[in-house]
Amino acid sequence: MSDSEAEVAVDVVSQLVPATLKAMHALEFAARHLAPDTLPQLIEAMAGRDEAIGAALARSRTIDWPERLQAVRTCLEPAAEAAAAGIAGLRAAAGQPQPIVAAYRALRHYAKAAQSIYPMAAFLKPVSQFFLETAARHDTSLAERMAAADPDAKDVGIMHGGETPGARGGFSLYVPETYDGSRAYSLVVALHGGSGNGGAFLWSWLREARTRELILLAPTAIGSTWSLMDPATDGPNIDAMIEQIGKRWNLGAERRLLTGMSDGGTFTYVLGVRGDCRFTHLAPIAAAFHPLLLGMADADRLRGLPIHIVHGARDWMFPAQLARDAEQALGAAGAKVIYREIADLSHTYPRDENGAILDWFLA
Repeated sequence: MSDSEAEVAVDVVSQLVPATLKAMHALEFAARHLAPDTLPQLIEAMAGRDEAIGAALARSRTIDWPERLQAVRTCLEPAAEAAAAGIAGLRAAAGQPQPIVAAYRALRHYAKAAQSIYPMAAFLKPVSQFFLETAARHDTSLAERMAAADPDAKDVGIMHGGETPGARGGFSLYVPETYDGSRAYSLVVALHGGSGNGGAFLWSWLREARTRELILLAPTAIGSTWSLMDPATDGPNIDAMIEQIGKRWNLGAERRLLTGMSDGGTFTYVLGVRGDCRFTHLAPIAAAFHPLLLGMADADRLRGLPIHIVHGARDWMFPAQLARDAEQALGAAGAKVIYREIADLSHTYPRDENGAILDWFLA
């Protein structure tokens, strides 16, 4: 390996990383604002978003990578390819028979890009900062703790329980790289929407969990979605996951948040109002709510139960009135309800709300 070969490879890295992260930011923006009526504007906004990443990938594929940088290449190239595919898929959605379905399918590439590039967070500052909340990206104390973490440490970072990430009935888990077994950690359990999976939904919360040093569990439903009519199917499976995790890592009992999007939010209600539920806080997002759910509720459980509801005024799948009804019914039953209705939010996941939810949860 010559010095010139190494210099060229490092230069390619300096192109690939920012291009990939910018493309991932574009996918995040599209995911937050996607709706049938906004899709044409989002497609227009994607114009040219993959030019830099395309050029960087083309150059990466033509150079001779030094052996010692092959591990970097195996992270960065698939991440760039996935991010570029997501942008291209969005741009092509208008020509598909079901444009909105094609757009949602394109956005799945975000999780693939994140999964590929995340291992570089331990070595590349821009990647590390991407996976932190904006306000914490220049937090010296946090940066020092992360720098002191052993990049080869076992049982920290991202792990998966199941045959593959997102396997039915399995889970994905994040344990902070700064994990210290002498302290108890707060737990966030995040439930995906219908037809989703925990391996992908984990990335909706990874940035905040890493910043605030929380343990994050993203289960995958046993079926195609959560067992809304039969909580005895998925509920015990989630309990078993937490029990398994608690045997290996130090989970605190005072701060355990159950949250979820769409069907995951509805299942948050279904599990969370039961008398045997061990979660201390609930945060259903873009969820359906029916007053009959209160028939399943334990009256003592509801009294004083902290619940943070988030819903979009423009939700086209579950009208916001459902969330307003939930606020009223649960509040009347004695729960401590916060309701946040977002004017520009459709039926998508509002990652920009995670920080406020965690401020409330950790207060």
